[in-house]
Amino acid sequence: MPADLSHVEDLDENQAFSPVHPVFADAPEGVTFRKLRKRLVRQTLEAVRAYGMVSAAKTGEAKRPRWLVCLSGGKDSYTLLSVLLDLQWQGALPVDLLACNLDQGQPGFPKHILPDYLARIGVPHRIVTQDTYSVVTEKVPASNTYCSLCSRMRRGILYRVAREEGCQAVVLGHHRDDSLETFMLNFLHGGRLAAMPPKLVNDAGDLFVLRPLIGCAEDDIRRFAAHMQFPIIPCNLCGSQDGLQRMQIKSLLNEWEQRNPGKRQVMARALSHVRPSHLVDAELFDFAGLELGAPGTKDDGV
Repeated sequence: MPADLSHVEDLDENQAFSPVHPVFADAPEGVTFRKLRKRLVRQTLEAVRAYGMVSAAKTGEAKRPRWLVCLSGGKDSYTLLSVLLDLQWQGALPVDLLACNLDQGQPGFPKHILPDYLARIGVPHRIVTQDTYSVVTEKVPASNTYCSLCSRMRRGILYRVAREEGCQAVVLGHHRDDSLETFMLNFLHGGRLAAMPPKLVNDAGDLFVLRPLIGCAEDDIRRFAAHMQFPIIPCNLCGSQDGLQRMQIKSLLNEWEQRNPGKRQVMARALSHVRPSHLVDAELFDFAGLELGAPGTKDDGV
């Protein structure tokens, strides 16, 4: 069962952010930033509640759930940690957080940035060093992208660390736009309808994988990160980012958004308003079992 968070009042911009967590010690005080921060916090809390991300403690279990919050050093993961710390600070997130960064041995990776940042804001953390970069570059031809193999290896290491640290969940910084891009990739190239789920159980069945920012827009996250002046680590250290199908999808979505502002939000809403009876998957909906005389399904005429 999900934890009962009904005691947590909706956060308003006057009472929710005082006193502040040290992560916000140098944050701007202007109205624009406060509204942006409030929106990200609200959307994250809505996702935590809607998808039951905080599981109730088992009978006789005194320990709170513990989450492994994965940090890459990019804008998304910095924002994820900041918003979760904010919710935890306000009593809206009854979990313990352990930040984790995986140093994969990429040439030029600035090893000191994340440990220094996490120590400065007083966040418990673990830095894991494992050279997956050499393995990936050895096995994948230079003309191909490293992302698929790299992400599988990274996920396996993070699962191991989560188990070692007694964590219930591995928490990732994917947001609304990541989910839409994944949906479009699967739709156009994979021949299936699938996006990024906000919550899933890993194949071994012993860990949750959570995406609390699933309702947050990338543009909001980008502006939040700029206001916070996070020490961003570039994501192109492996040199394999150019020409990815995902980048093509991102450009396509950007073009649609420019022509029709708000299009991304409409598409995101569609992912949570699915009508199995209006698709053509016989495993998802019992078309063969439909009979005359029984209540029918709504015909949209399209």
